[in-house]
Amino acid sequence: MPDALAVLFVCTANICRSPTMELLARDLAGDARIYFGSAGTHARDGEPMNPDMVATLPAGIDSREFRSQHLGAGLLREADLVLTATAVHRQFVLDDFPQHHRKLFTLGQFTETITQLPDLTGPELVAAAGARRVPTTPAHDIADPYRRGRAASEKATGTITAMLSDIVPRLTAQES
Repeated sequence: MPDALAVLFVCTANICRSPTMELLARDLAGDARIYFGSAGTHARDGEPMNPDMVATLPAGIDSREFRSQHLGAGLLREADLVLTATAVHRQFVLDDFPQHHRKLFTLGQFTETITQLPDLTGPELVAAAGARRVPTTPAHDIADPYRRGRAASEKATGTITAMLSDIVPRLTAQES
């Protein structure tokens, strides 16, 4: 999708949080012209999504085709917006790719930033957010649910869903 907005979600292994973000965002976006993908800072290519996280997805979202991928320079270059699960992930990317600063946020940080830009949508929203972001705080982070049980997975998915419910309509210029 050359002229569609491209959003990349990032976590550690790309088997819990970032695939959940990707799949939920696709579901929320419907037929909107927007690309959602995900990768992990320490991912092994080709791993399926974590079963505990799959169990938290709404009915109708199919994760069977999902496979993890390692975050690389090409994925970052192609993305218009990069949303990470935590500030640690964001800093990891910035350490090696500082040129992507303007398009790199934690999911929570972007959610809070766009509340200050109420009249913007799509690419204009992404550009304005990059110029006027709120600082990251621990409250913006989505805790890693890996091997922490069903409750941790449900909490992570609930947090992601709430944030994406604010973000996706603004990126796709849909009314919420």
